[in-house]
Amino acid sequence: MGQKLKIAGWVAAGALAGAMTTVSLQTVARGAMAPLPLEELQQLAAVFGMVKSDYVEPVDEKKLISDAISGMVASLDPHSQYFDKKSFKEFREGTTGRFVGVGIEITQEDGLVKVVSPIEGSPAFRAGLKPGDLITKIDDTAVKGLSLNDAVKRMRGEPNTKVDLTIFRKDESRTFPVTITREEIRTQSVRGKVVEPGYAWIRLSQFQDRTVEDFVRKVEEVYKQDPNLKGLVLDLRNDPGGLLDAAVAVSSAFLPDGVTVVSTNGQLADSKFTYKAAPEYYLRRGGVDPLKRLPAALKTVPIVVLVNEGSASASEIVAGALQDHKRATIMGSQTFGKGSVQTVRPLGPDTGLKLTTARYYTPSGNSIQAKGIVPDVMVDETEEGSPFAALRTREADLEKHLSSGQGPEVKDPAREKAREEARKRLEEEAKKPVAERRPPEFGSDKDFQLAQAVSQLKGGPVLVSKTLVERPLEKKEN
Repeated sequence: MGQKLKIAGWVAAGALAGAMTTVSLQTVARGAMAPLPLEELQQLAAVFGMVKSDYVEPVDEKKLISDAISGMVASLDPHSQYFDKKSFKEFREGTTGRFVGVGIEITQEDGLVKVVSPIEGSPAFRAGLKPGDLITKIDDTAVKGLSLNDAVKRMRGEPNTKVDLTIFRKDESRTFPVTITREEIRTQSVRGKVVEPGYAWIRLSQFQDRTVEDFVRKVEEVYKQDPNLKGLVLDLRNDPGGLLDAAVAVSSAFLPDGVTVVSTNGQLADSKFTYKAAPEYYLRRGGVDPLKRLPAALKTVPIVVLVNEGSASASEIVAGALQDHKRATIMGSQTFGKGSVQTVRPLGPDTGLKLTTARYYTPSGNSIQAKGIVPDVMVDETEEGSPFAALRTREADLEKHLSSGQGPEVKDPAREKAREEARKRLEEEAKKPVAERRPPEFGSDKDFQLAQAVSQLKGGPVLVSKTLVERPLEKKEN
């Protein structure tokens, strides 16, 4: 392939309702451009001059220009974005899976920060933090009243700096201080295990720089534990996306060599491209192909792919490719519907522009944008159903979302009714104790969808949803 990875394929976390962004990092030579609208540009300059000279107090001209660029780009669609110095740094951290901090996965409980799990080998892990620990103070700041995002920012910092955490351990009824030295953390995006003899579960929580290598290592571990694997569950639930080349690589691990994984199409010549199941389409920096270490049996082992409304972008690419090539049975609920490509172009050493440049399509030519992947088998989250699915935001709910580009969109009159019923049920659920409201952990023995997936692989009965149906495309309001 002459121009290797014409769209290099970064998929980066978006900030809107769990949406994920398929992105490529490249510099594109611009072709002939249409004449600039000089009258409108003169108006823009005039407004800038008036604000600078007439506004009630002095304004920062650099911030004014930055805000004008942000507003112009944000008006296009939910995923185009201007990156200032701070947001560009955060964007790059999100795609590499690296950051400087203490190394814990956290959530909120009763206004405090709760440790879900310390990352193995991290400073928090070495300091003895445990799942369920509550962080009550970060340095001298009480956590109560802080947003989760603010708490994360306070725990992150520069390498080799210290942060003091006050921990309450409920099962020991004691509070104690811990001083942790920050260091670079590499997040783990792959988990897996043999759930029962002959059947394994591998979960991808995001597609990052290290995901392919971690995926290969986990598959090797699983096959070492059980060489005679009869079936595999690939869990992409709540996987918001990540690097496109990682999605192409994971798809290639299961598909025949050389078949189409995903294609893209937009205005630029470089946005019209087809990715195939071959190393030159996913090895961005060359080198040894990690997929060559995979057991040959992975190409033929029966697969069930679990997806839900939180499965977006790169995870939809994988699900769509395996579905179209009839390589896997897709189970769960309709996915998010993030099927557009964003190209990231540096504007300087510390700023950049993320711009929607194409839609992507499954091997059969179906656009995922604003629709998503419809499972072969609809399965609820629990045996009692999926009571809050209607409340979850999808691409089609986002203001100014890009249409699928394939046929007219229609309004679903039952949507708001379902949402109202779900809101009422959520209010009732909120009155219950926290322990009763917590959903089962993915991969646990109480994971209903995983149990149904294993039953499908074994040729057993599957409790198919009686309520989940394909959600039609919704017409966006002008």
